Amino acid sequence: MRTVRRLTAGLLAAGAALAVAGTAAGTASADTPSPSASATTGGAGATAAPTEAGTSFRTATPFRPGQKATAGASSGDYLYWVLPVDAQQRVTVKAAVTLPESAARHGASTWQIDVYDGLRRRQACTYGTQTRAAAKEAASVALSCTLRTVRSGAEAWANDPLPGSYYVRLTVVNAPEEDLGLPVRVAVEADVHESGGAHAVDGALSAPIVPATVTGALSEPEDGWSGGWWSDRWIWTAAGGVLGALAGIYGYGLTRGAGRPTRVPPRA
Repeated sequence: MRTVRRLTAGLLAAGAALAVAGTAAGTASADTPSPSASATTGGAGATAAPTEAGTSFRTATPFRPGQKATAGASSGDYLYWVLPVDAQQRVTVKAAVTLPESAARHGASTWQIDVYDGLRRRQACTYGTQTRAAAKEAASVALSCTLRTVRSGAEAWANDPLPGSYYVRLTVVNAPEEDLGLPVRVAVEADVHESGGAHAVDGALSAPIVPATVTGALSEPEDGWSGGWWSDRWIWTAAGGVLGALAGIYGYGLTRGAGRPTRVPPRA
């Protein structure tokens, strides 16, 4: 019985340690931005943020999370950028448009930001202001779009966001015809956050969805594709196994103790 108690105490300590580690890891992964979100903003190996935009999916300008891509354009142009997003990451894309002087404009305008995955499927925004109207007197307009957490795999019929390239498209969708062609300045950036094991799924793509037109031009995430394969689900699974073993040993000890015959003291 002493052996059972010692083993039980050891398993209890191990289970408690794993549970604490799982809680700490889950909190850190959920609240801490992806390393790729800050590693590209400075340092010797950092790349400069782009200062132009593409005009189609094929000519989309690559940028990385944490960078602010800028460009000069004309009102009415379709502007495209592309960035890498990995599994278990949730991305928020933001855009700011500096409008021409109000004296040169003839009325209000409406701007819109859209995000497409590597298969050019438009991904829905879970929240954010994807479309916004700017009054004639407005100096600028800001938009944002937060996507669903990227999954490592999905059914063929599903429209789930998958790891790979994500295209950002910005354009004006409604404006007076006389205002089309006026110069504007735009800035686009993306924030990526790790979602942790709460969004982990079984199975994964054999490779991220990166079209051939951007392969080589699009930098992969700082820790590589599927760098977030580790999740706190591993820790919780191990903790569950330890606690299950503990319950089995404890139950065995109770059963063995209950099965022993009761010793009756001898009569005087």
